[in-house]
Amino acid sequence: MGLGIKKNDTVVVITGDEKGKQGRIIAVQDKGAKLLVEHLNMIKKHMKPNKKYSQGGIIEKEAPLKRSNVMLLCPKCNKPTRIGQNILENGKKIRACKKCGEVIE
Repeated sequence: MGLGIKKNDTVVVITGDEKGKQGRIIAVQDKGAKLLVEHLNMIKKHMKPNKKYSQGGIIEKEAPLKRSNVMLLCPKCNKPTRIGQNILENGKKIRACKKCGEVIE
């Protein structure tokens, strides 16, 4: 995946039913191809009682979104942006906003 989107980044959905909504990434799956975003793309799943869900029943949880359907939200300019990379003097690569040039932690 390299310097792409990581866990705890804030993203905005750019296409689909959830278009325009923002959320924080809680998990990255399939080598960065799919993302679980907090409180977005919710599905209902019928669960049998088990150790985690002692009651069972219908559980609401997040379903994965494709990586291509979201964009990183720049913390400084607060706009959806592509991710660039800058190389420091010591050779380390860092993520940067393509719009404002700000380094993304």
